[in-house]
Amino acid sequence: MVYETLNNGLMMPLLGFGTYGVTNTHTLMMAIDCGYRLFDTAQMYGNQSQVGAAIRDAMRAYGLKREEFFVTTKLSSNMSGAYAIKSIESALKILNLDYIDLLLLHEPYAQSKAMYNAMESAYKQGKLKAIGVSNFIPSVFSEFVKTCEIPPAINQCEVHIYYQQPHLLQAMKVYGTLVQSWSPFIAGKSELFANPSLIRIAHTYHKSVAQVALRFLVQQGIIAIPKACNLKHMQENLEIFDFALSVEDMQTLRALDTNTTQFSWGY
Repeated sequence: MVYETLNNGLMMPLLGFGTYGVTNTHTLMMAIDCGYRLFDTAQMYGNQSQVGAAIRDAMRAYGLKREEFFVTTKLSSNMSGAYAIKSIESALKILNLDYIDLLLLHEPYAQSKAMYNAMESAYKQGKLKAIGVSNFIPSVFSEFVKTCEIPPAINQCEVHIYYQQPHLLQAMKVYGTLVQSWSPFIAGKSELFANPSLIRIAHTYHKSVAQVALRFLVQQGIIAIPKACNLKHMQENLEIFDFALSVEDMQTLRALDTNTTQFSWGY
């Protein structure tokens, strides 16, 4: 696995496993067997207990250490700072882990500042190894970060072939904040897998469209968390570090940017 270094020095896998809609511990164990070590969950997904159970099972079964895994979860509703502290404790209890590697605000909430202050406190106590945000556009992020004692390590956003957000990437560099892509395959929308340019480039490298779409992101240092529910796709998604897209192919893919969100509920 290839890793990126967060702005606090923590190493984070460049490719992980998205768990939205995944409640089957067997599926999570398959992902661990394939080699995934970064797992992304959230309070609203309702599967934190399954993610934690799979990691603990793998540690017992394979002799893996907790520090070999990177677990991300998110505070997924607007709440006061005091309630955020309780919510963090709840997440730790449900995951049944001693610490959370990365905790995010799921979106910009009315009480985001108070919530983030609670996250900073938990970070200082060692309960969280890194903290960040999700779905913060550059203008919102730049105002928000002024109040942060600890700059967000990650901003998890909609970034993919059809919505590349170069201004977001540039804005995050100022703060050393890495961008992470949720749903890099756009949940199968917009005929991504039928795009002629992607198909042509995939054939050139003897790779799949999915692998090219992921490679386009990680080659820019964007962390990706695709979801897969069968073994073949899990393995395929991991096999993106044995090739690199040419400058010309990267330019071709950049030209596919529509600069438009592909989700009706986009932020």
